[in-house]
Amino acid sequence: MIERIETGIAPSSAPINDAVRAGKHLWLVAIAEDPVSGEIVAGGIEEQTRRCLDNLQITLEAAGGTLRHLVMVQIFLVDSADAPGMNAVYREYFTVQPYPVRATVVVRELLAKGLQIEITADAVLD
Repeated sequence: MIERIETGIAPSSAPINDAVRAGKHLWLVAIAEDPVSGEIVAGGIEEQTRRCLDNLQITLEAAGGTLRHLVMVQIFLVDSADAPGMNAVYREYFTVQPYPVRATVVVRELLAKGLQIEITADAVLD
């Protein structure tokens, strides 16, 4: 049975959820949106990466987890030149081994105007 996780992050107008759970498994998505207004945050890749990872943390906490429960992270960037800035911020959040497995993919564009990064992730909760 699939359960929707209520995150408290501003809901999308699209038919999507920030997270769903099936048993101990959790699937998540995070974009660089202000969790209250739903607006894409201003700034460069560092600010957007930080907001994505903060939103990911909010979502995990709503499900009873932490970043340590992540097993797989997929990052979508609009510009490969943003990888160093994204990695610098990512390192602030993931400081202890084992790190989640990660794939970073460069895409032509993301759906929301001004969005430079989107993250999907899989977690296993206790």
